[in-house]
Amino acid sequence: MTTSQEELLPATRRALLHRIAVAQAEGRAPSLVAAVVRGGEVVWRGARGSVDGQVPDEDVQYRIGSITKTFTAVLVLRLRDEGVLDLGDPLEKHLPGTGAGEATVAELLAHTGGLAAESPAPWWERTPGSLRPALADVLGEQPLPHPVGRRYHYSNPGYTVLGALVERLRGAPWEEVLRREVLEPLGLHRTSGAPRAPHAGGWAVHPWADVMLPEPVEDLGLMAPAGQLWSTTGDLARFAVFLARGDERVLSAESVREMRTPAAPVEATDVVAGFSYGLGMQLQRRDGRLLVGHSGSLPGFLANLTIDVEDDVAAVVLANCTSGPPVFALGADLVRIVAEAEPCIPQPWRPLPDVDRDALELTGQWYWGTNAFVLRLTADGGASLGPLGGPGRRSRLRANGDGTWTGLDGYYAGELLKAVRRPDGSVSHLDLGSFVFTRQPYEEGASVPGGVDPEGWRGVR
Repeated sequence: MTTSQEELLPATRRALLHRIAVAQAEGRAPSLVAAVVRGGEVVWRGARGSVDGQVPDEDVQYRIGSITKTFTAVLVLRLRDEGVLDLGDPLEKHLPGTGAGEATVAELLAHTGGLAAESPAPWWERTPGSLRPALADVLGEQPLPHPVGRRYHYSNPGYTVLGALVERLRGAPWEEVLRREVLEPLGLHRTSGAPRAPHAGGWAVHPWADVMLPEPVEDLGLMAPAGQLWSTTGDLARFAVFLARGDERVLSAESVREMRTPAAPVEATDVVAGFSYGLGMQLQRRDGRLLVGHSGSLPGFLANLTIDVEDDVAAVVLANCTSGPPVFALGADLVRIVAEAEPCIPQPWRPLPDVDRDALELTGQWYWGTNAFVLRLTADGGASLGPLGGPGRRSRLRANGDGTWTGLDGYYAGELLKAVRRPDGSVSHLDLGSFVFTRQPYEEGASVPGGVDPEGWRGVR
């Protein structure tokens, strides 16, 4: 991935450097590296501290912990897109005998499968994977402490199960499948299951003294799909572009958009915090922005990947300490600094190259009852329907090629919109999932459910 640091103004670059410098100093991290991506390119890199006496660059590996889960989710979505499985399939259909077979693939991806947060003792992050040679050792005697599908409960064993599912259906080890299907196509040559030089060592920093203790580096075995990977700011910057735009060699834009869509019920505290979880991706509202991505930690390391799809800005933060800089807040701040200081310049408006006359006839103002809506054609060949002003139900629409449209998101996702025509061919009204939209509010003679009072509109008598 190319770097074009000159694209950011000097004041923006200094603000970014100041933010990571404060984080590294106050968080007492032996080293901290960061990168910002905009428009598909790295526009800024920064580093503080040292690794083996050198300031770390974009090729130095750090352990990324649970960001690994997003990679595992990509593999599962590939299986879905190929028709090998359905997200609604129970685990038992493809991987029988786990004791957690009631949970669906989607529920495992969204941490709603009812599984425990951790595997049975000893703590898996600081002990060798050889202590857990079978799925039964990971899941324990009671794999489902919670009702399946009822609540969001973050589960590391859930992603171990998904990794085993990938291995079963691909007939190859998880890491081999990941390298072949994701890492190599995306050019992530510095992402691996085991560390490759140059890489940072993991450290625990004493809470009350400026001294350090090395953390052990363990092969996580079956738990690898939940947190094994090592990567760099360079590779994760490329991965961020993929998660925002998709890549047909790996997953389509529509499939990565599905990963970024909330898929889990949230606790009351999460509602207040604006937090939710998609299919292998964390989502949070912060500073008025929807941020997607994932954080990660393992003993000795902290990591964060944050993407603001709307502003087309992403940030990567990696540090080699067990606790210290609040990496999610730091990633979010790097995104905010760029988005606020140098907002994206819109692409020039251009007229559509061609337009369907029947579709053009449907544009403009419509009424659902007394609520005013407007239907617009969009540059991608689709359309959008939403309130004329203020909040309300809105959706993007995909043309089906037969005069009908399908809602892609919001309240009308999956609902069919069709134009109902009179005998003379003119449009009477729009039917959207049984809702009738007319050109005038409660238009006389229109097929409004319940009919329209024949005396029409009136004042107070």
